[in-house]
Amino acid sequence: MCGVKLFNIIIWKNRFRWKTVWMVCLFIMYLPSGLYAQEVVEELAEQLVEENEEGVSLLENYWEELEELKENPISINRTTKENLMRLPFLSDRLIENLLKYIERHGPMKTVNELQAVRGMDFKTFRLLKEFVVVEDTEKKEKIPTLREIMKYGRHEFSTRLDIPLYYRDGYKQHSAEVLEKNPNKQYIGYHYYHNVRYHFHYADKVYVGITAENDAGEPFFTSPNSKGYDYYSPYLFIRDVGRIKALAIGNYRLRYGYGLVMNTDFSMGKTASLSTMDNRVKGIRKHSSTDEYNYFQGVATSLQVADRWTWDAFYSYRMMDGIVENEFIRSLKEDGYHRIVRDFEKKNTLSNQLIGSNLTYNGLFCELGLTAVYNVFNKVLNPTMRDYNRYYPRGKDFYNIGVNYKFFWKKFMLTGEVAADKCGALAMINTLRYSPTTETQWIVMNRYYDKKYQSLYARSVGENSSVQNESGLYIGLETNLLKSFKLTCYGDVFYFPWKRYQVDKAGTKGFDGLVQLTYSPCYELDMFIKYRYKNKEKNFTPDGGERQVIPYIQQRWRYQLNYHTADESLRLKTVLDYTRVNYHRQSASHGFLASQSVSYKPVKLPLRVDVTGTWFHTDDYQARITLHEKNVLYAFSMPSYYYKGIRGALNVSWSPWRNITFQAKYGITHYFNSEQISSGLNLIDSPTKSDIYMQVRCKF
Repeated sequence: MCGVKLFNIIIWKNRFRWKTVWMVCLFIMYLPSGLYAQEVVEELAEQLVEENEEGVSLLENYWEELEELKENPISINRTTKENLMRLPFLSDRLIENLLKYIERHGPMKTVNELQAVRGMDFKTFRLLKEFVVVEDTEKKEKIPTLREIMKYGRHEFSTRLDIPLYYRDGYKQHSAEVLEKNPNKQYIGYHYYHNVRYHFHYADKVYVGITAENDAGEPFFTSPNSKGYDYYSPYLFIRDVGRIKALAIGNYRLRYGYGLVMNTDFSMGKTASLSTMDNRVKGIRKHSSTDEYNYFQGVATSLQVADRWTWDAFYSYRMMDGIVENEFIRSLKEDGYHRIVRDFEKKNTLSNQLIGSNLTYNGLFCELGLTAVYNVFNKVLNPTMRDYNRYYPRGKDFYNIGVNYKFFWKKFMLTGEVAADKCGALAMINTLRYSPTTETQWIVMNRYYDKKYQSLYARSVGENSSVQNESGLYIGLETNLLKSFKLTCYGDVFYFPWKRYQVDKAGTKGFDGLVQLTYSPCYELDMFIKYRYKNKEKNFTPDGGERQVIPYIQQRWRYQLNYHTADESLRLKTVLDYTRVNYHRQSASHGFLASQSVSYKPVKLPLRVDVTGTWFHTDDYQARITLHEKNVLYAFSMPSYYYKGIRGALNVSWSPWRNITFQAKYGITHYFNSEQISSGLNLIDSPTKSDIYMQVRCKF
């Protein structure tokens, strides 16, 4: 019934737009054949993004790295532990079992032999086989010459255009008199989003490229932006060439230890699989995404100084956005938008220099690391004083030092990091893992982040977005029940010694718990039911009363079913979601969502079609439900559904030739109980919004 209603609304309200959409689709479908597969990469990204809404911008780098690994698969018979750690769905235990299997039984003959590795389940095997290849072990690595790089290297060019089929208030034209009084009443640029990427790589050794982006509303080759695109990200990255483990020139990212000193990368957080939580390879990475904040600009290198010793050094100088008043930096601007006059007043108003180093020892039974970072602003960072931000980073220069470790002993693994800032404030995290069998894992994690600890580029496991003002104890279990069932559960008790934003009381506490039962009776089918409960104190002002701090309770249930045919030509995903939020002893808000996705890829045609229909019904914005939706490559779509309405999306991918891929998506959302969408400059004076996304990708 909901599907029929959705279809009627889409056709009736958008009958003229649909003609254009179908003409585009028909044109694409009559092109010649060859499809670039990305289903596996999308599946991995979706698993991580479901519970990490705030980290969506960082996922673009992660997605691109997986795409590169898919094009340059790991030689399984000649691989190393560091290479396998680039695959975040592999646990430390499984990596160890895989390497032991090859050492004991010799080189693998086929990829299917991976199933014989102890602890390898169907799902992990299906993912892993897309990123590895079986090669002759006698083939030796050698340093490539410049001639070989230029001859055998691969070029890639892609461009993306987003076209909204509606106008926001910010694009309405105003008279000169109105703009003179309030120049921030109007966006300066057009309402289209556009980016261009050029990427060159030789195997997985050499990468050169540039990414350019213009957000909707930003000027393009017009005042006050005469340089064309609003953001450029150039990079040169070299990996595993002789003693050079990594060399980055231009834009790059860093991650060391467990993020208490340095992490500008994506972190999986508490809700990831317990066996792979925070299991990302450390070190230097190129920055080729459109994220305009989480990167450094300069040079970084990693050298193999001895058999098991690696030394990294890095330097960065970059201009940053922020509010500067009387030589004081009041705030840092992180969103990257430059759409109104006020945004340009904050653009490149300050500079930051960073220098640091890391020394790592990778032994048979332990890993040790030492990281030191010093960074300085050209002005004094001094946010406007509030109770909640009393201990935020303040000053002109900052330095941090941290020691991280990982010890292996039989079925136990102990990991952690201890870090200190220039004033001696500490942050530490320690994790003990116990795996009595390959199917069962216990984890106990303790974290302590001093309220005075200051590190501008830290990101780690926690309830807060920053590594500060928090302590907690996390206990989790992941195990197989019977043959086809898997149980994942955890409980996290946390405490905040000082006040927080929208929390006017010091010494608040909370609890976060999750239980998930997964059922996989066969290779083609799996389903899970998940319940998550979170209780965290927040400000609450009753009608006619005084503000107080009381528990804010969030409860979420989700049922999801995934099915795919043996040849994976057809994939189905069904999601049922319910959320309940309320302050302690106050009335609750409820939210319901039902979504069905169908993905079809003909075996003999280079075509893939994805169709999604979603119905949602929530009492208010607090009961909103976030759900991942397929989009064109590297573009993450995470709509938040609130109020009452329906949404439909059509995504088409077609490769007319082996090296060219066209992608297009049409999405439409209609609200039943609202005549307007959003507010302020983003206000849409209609209950319906629809968009078209288009992308072309060429390789040569």
